[in-house]
Formats: sequence, C-alpha cells, structure tokens
Amino acid sequence: MHVRLPFAIRLAPVALACFGLLSPLAQAHNIPNDITVQVFFRPEGKNLRLLVRVPLKAMRDVEFPQRGPGYLDLERIDPLLPDAVNLWISGAIDIYEGDTRLPRPSVVGTRVSLESDQSFGSYDAALAHIRGPELTNATSVVWDQVLLDTLLEYPIQNDRDRFSIHPGLARLGLRTVTVLRFLPPGGAVRAFEFTGDPGVVQLDPRWHQAAWRFVKLGFMHILDGTDHLLFLFCLVIPFRRFRTLIPIVTAFTVAHSITLIASAYNFAPSALWFPPLIETLIACSIVYMALENIVGGATVHRRWMIAFGFGLVHGFGFSFALKETLQFAGAHLLTSLLGFNIGVELGQLLVLAVMVPVIELLFRHVVAERMGTIILSALVAHTAWHWMIDRADQLRQYRFEWPGFHEVIDAATLASGLRVLIVIVLLAGLIWAARAVLRDHAERKKIESPDRRPAGGEQPST
Repeated sequence: MHVRLPFAIRLAPVALACFGLLSPLAQAHNIPNDITVQVFFRPEGKNLRLLVRVPLKAMRDVEFPQRGPGYLDLERIDPLLPDAVNLWISGAIDIYEGDTRLPRPSVVGTRVSLESDQSFGSYDAALAHIRGPELTNATSVVWDQVLLDTLLEYPIQNDRDRFSIHPGLARLGLRTVTVLRFLPPGGAVRAFEFTGDPGVVQLDPRWHQAAWRFVKLGFMHILDGTDHLLFLFCLVIPFRRFRTLIPIVTAFTVAHSITLIASAYNFAPSALWFPPLIETLIACSIVYMALENIVGGATVHRRWMIAFGFGLVHGFGFSFALKETLQFAGAHLLTSLLGFNIGVELGQLLVLAVMVPVIELLFRHVVAERMGTIILSALVAHTAWHWMIDRADQLRQYRFEWPGFHEVIDAATLASGLRVLIVIVLLAGLIWAARAVLRDHAERKKIESPDRRPAGGEQPST
C-alpha cells in the first residue's frame, strides 16, 4: 500500500540538506564582536610603510581553502590574502601627507600568523616576521584562530612632512579597537588607541590643529554632560543678571581649570576608587546646590565660593573624559588643555544664553520666582539624589587601601602623596587670598560710601 506523506515531511530532508550547506556560509558572514587591530606607521625616505595585523575572522566574504576537518590549507591561501587586504584593510584606510591624500598602497607582503605570535611587539620584529618564512600545513589551525599580517607601502615626498590618517576599520567588528604606533624619523614613538572610527587624526599636529580639536571637544562635552548642565542650572537660578553671574561662573571656570590641568600632569590620584568617588561628589554638589536654592538666602559672595569649591571636583570629572583624547595633543599638551577649557566656556556661555532668558520668562509669566525656584530645584535635587545613591553603591565596591604599618611606602607612593598635598595647599591658598581681597574691597567700599540720609529725605539737624 502506497502512503503519500504530507508535503512538509517530504520537504524536510531537502531543507536539512540546504541548511547543512548554508550554515558554514552563514557563519562566515557573522560580524565578530571584538576586534583589535595593530598598526605601525613609519615614513622612511620616499616610502611610507604601514604594518597591519588583523584577526583573519574579520575578513568576511572571503572563502579560504580548507583541508581535513576544517583546517586552513596554509599552502594554498597565499593568493587570496592580497585580495582580502585590499577589500578590508587598504581600501578602508586614508592617509594624507600634508593636505594631499596618498594613492592606494602596494601590498608588499602578507603572512598568516598564530594568535600566540609576539612579533608585533616592535616595528623591526614585525617587519622581519612578514619577510620571514610562512606557516605550512604542518600547523593545523582553523580560520578564526589566526591573524593576518600585511605590509603596505605608499609613495611620499618627504618623510618629515605632517601626516594624518583616517583608519576606517570600524566595520571589521561590532567593536573595533585600533592600536597605532607612529614612528617619525629621529623622533620618539607616539602611541594612539582608537575605538571605532575616530575620523581624520593628525599624527603630529601643529599647535593650532591640536587647539581647535580640543576646543570642539570641550564644547561638545559640556553640552553632553547632563550632570555639569544641572549643576550650572542650579548655580544660576537665583542670579540671572549678567553682573552677578560673572564672579560665579568665573570662579567655577578657574576651579575646574586648575584640577583639569593638574590631572593632565598626573597630580591626581591614580587609584581605581578615585573616578567613582569624583562622580559621587559631583552628584552631591548638585544636590547641595538645589537644596540651598530651596532654603534661600544665597548671596553672590557665598555662591561664588561654593562654585569654586565644587568646580575643583567637576574639573576632575572633565579630566576623566579628556584622558583618552590627550593622545591627539601631540607635543602641545598645555595648548590642548587650554583649548578644551575654551571649548567648555563657549559651551557654558551658549547654555547660559539660552537658560537665563527661559528662566526669566518662566518666572515672569508662569510662576512666581520664589515658588518656581523651589519647584525647579526640587526636581533637580530628586534626579541628582538618585544619581548620588547609585554612584555611592558603585563606590562601595572599591576598597580604600592605604599603606599600613605592614607595607613599605615606596618613593612612588610618597611622591604621589606629596603632589596631592601640594595641590591642596595651593588651592587653599588661592581661596584664602581671594577671600582676603574681597573682604578688603568690601571694607574699603563701606568706608568710602557717604552717610545715608534719614528716612523721609529730611536734612540732619545741626
């Protein structure tokens, strides 16, 4: 008796066979999660050499020959490697000599390397490795457990020109980290680390290029920093006149500039608990400012001093965001720091130019000033309170370890402590000097002011 099976059952073997054929191809097209690319950039004479190491699993859409149970056929893979380099590496990198974009490079050499290979620890070792012997089929490896090394050469006019690079390698993985070492002739090695696509990077920037980059960075940072904006908001709610805002905003600016520059020159603690401590203190500063606005009675003199104190804390917060980008400063560290501060101040001025008129209109047409101050400050305090609790929970996960009697206080620990102490003493001296100047100014103004007339405009009796 012939039994006719349902169509879905008859189709199942065909579907399974197709899935078996397509599954390796589907896996070959998967985008890897984390990719690390290593690059040496060396101009030499009339040639620019670029040594690049990339995991082979990032070379998608390329079928590499295999042997046995999925091992790479290392003796038949060489003709395919230059095409993979042109498709995924050299075509994604743009290099500029001055303002001139260099032509596509020549693929001088390629090598497949084991993940345990350490030749990219230095430029000379990496160059010798690419020019050295190839792996043979005596080594059994699969395609996603090896590295692809390549040597690219670009024609240049002068090895001492200013070079820049756009390493557009972000598409190699979901998260791509590019570690680049620039070796200028006769100069020290400069190391860079990019996550994703950093855009065009000046490897040896002029002072105005570094300054402009950091001005833009500071401007965008203050606009993206919600906690800094809320602190600034609380700072100016009671004082919406330009003359009264000048000392307050200036004090905040000077304070965060001091700690930002100190951090850039390694005067700040390097312990793991320090960043979460600063983030917690920033949230505390917002809560305090909001509560002071609710209670009322803040004076300009008191407010600028508080702004200075909390500005020191916010400066450390700025430094954490700046730490990874100081690599773009080249030899112009101080210029870049000043440029970042200028960008922050321009961002603050833009925020104040929008914020002050909006608050003024709100208090004039919607709600009374005192009630509006309480409502707005209460909303900010509520938000910052939750930030403070969450950040304090993270801070509790760190152990505050200080050298005890059973530990040896080495020179590095002592030097770090002395640097922090010097900064504290200098800041305390600045605060004391500023208070003394303001006190003398107030007393002098009081002495020079004429006697007040009696109420009602009557002349005093003789």
